[in-house]
Amino acid sequence: MKVLSDYSLKAHNTFGIEASCRCFVEFSTLSEAQEAARLARDDGGRLLIVGGGSNLLLTRDFEGVVLHSAIMGVSAQLNGDEVLVTAGSGTDWDWLVGYCVSHGWYGMENLSLIPGEVGASAVQNIGAYGAEAKDIIYKVQAVRMIDGEVVWFSCEDCRYDYRDSRFKHEWKNQYLVTNVVYRLSKRFEPRLDYGNLRSELQRKGIGKPSAEQLRQVVIDVRRSKLPDPKEMGNAGSFFMNPVVGRRQFEQLLAQYPQMPHYFVDDAHEKVPAGWLIDQCGWKGRSLGRAGVHDRQALVLVNRGGATGQEIVSLCEQVRQDVLQKFGIEINPEVNII
Repeated sequence: MKVLSDYSLKAHNTFGIEASCRCFVEFSTLSEAQEAARLARDDGGRLLIVGGGSNLLLTRDFEGVVLHSAIMGVSAQLNGDEVLVTAGSGTDWDWLVGYCVSHGWYGMENLSLIPGEVGASAVQNIGAYGAEAKDIIYKVQAVRMIDGEVVWFSCEDCRYDYRDSRFKHEWKNQYLVTNVVYRLSKRFEPRLDYGNLRSELQRKGIGKPSAEQLRQVVIDVRRSKLPDPKEMGNAGSFFMNPVVGRRQFEQLLAQYPQMPHYFVDDAHEKVPAGWLIDQCGWKGRSLGRAGVHDRQALVLVNRGGATGQEIVSLCEQVRQDVLQKFGIEINPEVNII
């Protein structure tokens, strides 16, 4: 187990913000996770649990303990067409997706190239192209911070919602996620009706894609829209797509017939936040050293040397403009510290 003082967090946030923490603890086994929980309890100060840092915006040094999982490894239990895949919370998410696809275990393909680690999938309910982590999560193993007990939660226990779970609310900083079990299938059933996946496959002359082909198309589409954090600091999609009531949606659609939208239920519709931001003229614009990406307005970027506060200022200006133009409040998906 690593225990480091005055540790730089620049490598642990994909915005590339220079910030440090008073104490950094990295655990790589279940027993070390229990020990890390004890160290944090004994410290008694502020606590921050981080993964790959792809959903994190640091606005200042963190005067407390930062915990990070380095629990790796993958195992599988096969039962007919069903496959239960257990992965350590520190495992790279996209590596896991590729591993499962290569072994003929299906269900993760649309979630390809999402940055971050396995533990974050269970906390954040990551999602893309019509799929969400909750569709495949079977159960979650965690260490309870208050006493170091190992506990298991079912998918239902976690009360997943759009980019949300109990780990972000009443369970925040109460548990260290150590392993996640996913229920996958040996039968490949592609989801192609979200975004431009189907048209992109058709453009490549692929009528019935294999899982490998679908994964590659998702990767290609994401790379065409999203900047590489190694080249330009960012946290991927900065804002959640807002869900609006049916009446407001119909009024907006009458005013903006070209507005893209996705059915949620009879009373609600989802509107892409990127489109709203683009309509406000923000795509490609900057506010100081922080900017809106020129290919995907949903992404805020560090154009070089930006502070967390600069990115927050840009976030607030974008939110204000969207609210003023459309009467819709968009909220950050990123965890701002």
